[in-house]
Amino acid sequence: MEGETHFKISSKQYPGSNALAVDIIVILVLSAMSIYLTGFAITAIIPIVFIVIVVLALSVRVVSEWNRMAVLRFGKYKGIIGPGLKLIVPIVERTPITIDLRVINATFSADKTLTKDNVPVDVDAILFWQVIDPEKAVLNVQAYRDSVQLASQTAMRDIIGKNELSLMLAGRDAIGDEIKELIQERIEGWGITAISVELRDVTIPQELQNAMAKVATSDREKQARVILAESESLAADKMIEAAGKYKADPFAMQLRSLNMMYEISLTGKNLMVFIPTDSKGFSIPTPLGVAGLMDLANAKGQGQPDQKDKKQQGKKQNPGF
Repeated sequence: MEGETHFKISSKQYPGSNALAVDIIVILVLSAMSIYLTGFAITAIIPIVFIVIVVLALSVRVVSEWNRMAVLRFGKYKGIIGPGLKLIVPIVERTPITIDLRVINATFSADKTLTKDNVPVDVDAILFWQVIDPEKAVLNVQAYRDSVQLASQTAMRDIIGKNELSLMLAGRDAIGDEIKELIQERIEGWGITAISVELRDVTIPQELQNAMAKVATSDREKQARVILAESESLAADKMIEAAGKYKADPFAMQLRSLNMMYEISLTGKNLMVFIPTDSKGFSIPTPLGVAGLMDLANAKGQGQPDQKDKKQQGKKQNPGF
């Protein structure tokens, strides 16, 4: 209802057609009655009645609630009529243009348009617009619907040429607002307002899509490797810190060794062999690795007596046993 009030205020209304049409009809009716009363034959009334019917048929205009009609009298603009049942003077007046006051959507596109960084793109968009002043839409522009369509296409081409591809892909709302503002500047004098512009699709060449996909994949791989390297560096720092603690406290190392053996034995599929080694005073055996075995082998190679040799030497020294 507020929009309708705005239309009535902003447009020149046409108040006089109904009264003039009624006057013509009354004159024709009175003429017919006078002919009949003066004694003319009844056959003379039939053409007059036919003329009255034709005049009524040419005078009637039914205007929908959402439409307005421009009235021209001998080519001169007289005003806007609507909505409802309206009468105009036939032959003298005519209504060549009907204006729709509802919100209208128009699709428009720009094919192979170069962006600021010389990338050809195909862009599809939708414009929502509305006539707010029917008088300007009739008098200031020819075929206002087609004019809005053409103005939208040229405005979008101008905005695309001023922006880079990355901005168009990431900030569609901002691009749509820029296009809407430029369209509004061009159609404001036509009594039309641009409500919003929505970008439906931005299409780029397939080769460029493949290149952008490769760049995105490379960036993801780079980030993954950097994160992995940072994790390894952090783990190494923590291991060095833990090694210092184990070195300072042999009991902590022994507990860590027991915890490792417990974790290995959880699955039940691993076989552990404990080799007696020097426990440095502890009653709990210490796991011996490959390096330890190599040390033992080297020690035997250098002539260090093993346990069996020690027993034989003891028997020689104590023959009484």
